[in-house]
Amino acid sequence: MTTAVPPDESSFTVPPFGRETAVPSLGPGAAVLAFDLGGTDSKTALVDETGRLLDVVRTPTPQDKSADAGAIFSELERLAKGIRQRHPEVPIKAVGLMVPGYVDDVAGTGVYSENLGWRAVPFRDRLSTLLDLPVAFGHDVRAAGLAEFRLGAAQPFSDVVVMTIGTGIAAAIFLRGELYAGGGLAGENGHSIVADGPECACGGRGCLEAVASAGAIARRYNAATGSSLPGAREVLERIRHGDLDASKVWESALDALALDLSHTVALLAPEAIVIGGGLAGAGDALFEPLRERLDALLTFQRRPQLIPATIGENAGVVGSALAARDLLEAAAS
Repeated sequence: MTTAVPPDESSFTVPPFGRETAVPSLGPGAAVLAFDLGGTDSKTALVDETGRLLDVVRTPTPQDKSADAGAIFSELERLAKGIRQRHPEVPIKAVGLMVPGYVDDVAGTGVYSENLGWRAVPFRDRLSTLLDLPVAFGHDVRAAGLAEFRLGAAQPFSDVVVMTIGTGIAAAIFLRGELYAGGGLAGENGHSIVADGPECACGGRGCLEAVASAGAIARRYNAATGSSLPGAREVLERIRHGDLDASKVWESALDALALDLSHTVALLAPEAIVIGGGLAGAGDALFEPLRERLDALLTFQRRPQLIPATIGENAGVVGSALAARDLLEAAAS
């Protein structure tokens, strides 16, 4: 849709990715342990009875690709032990565990993760047995969406989509103020087809995630140039210095994202689309051209506000903690 013309240095800036954002207090409630398992990195947090995050630990997610996720459970047990040893005074009452992929929230099962390799893993029951605590289980992006909906940028809206662009791409959908999960399959817009290629880890071809995720942007640039850049931030830095290959990859990613968002608008008519995840750290370099493209694609449809997430990189683990508290409140009612 757009010609790749690199902007000059004065008009294109790349802010630091992954900036820390102040996390609002969750408010008074039970002390809980929260896990947010990502495709690349995972976060563990302890939330005390006042709602403060006392301890946030970031670790690499085990990449052993085992179908039963054995290495994942060993790591979760190790992390929980460390938190308990550092904070013996905090009476942990429940655990939140959020994972990527296709998730059956009701059964407590990680059905399938194309990036991490597990299949039909009973995460909720196994972790509950390991830690001897009740476990709230769900999808990592829906957890981040819950945090933004209750405490962040999505708060003012009843009909809103919270989209995360990181290692993968997915969205949390709120309709009339309620989270819609669609049996665990709603919001998988990372696997909507937006192009002729490349191949996606899910087995499809031309999926949004394979074109426009933070990892895909780096992979596509490296494949085109023989480079070995580690991430999307470095690709954007190349644009600032006039690299046409980097511009071409970035422009095509923006086109794919705008096309997918136009489908989201046509189907759901959200009041706003909130974007978080690693790529949102690009700031205006992402949001300004994405707004322009989306506006050009829409005709009579309601134009949603397109706004950055505000809780930042800890949104998933905050949502995990909120889900753990919700579990205890539901059990008590």
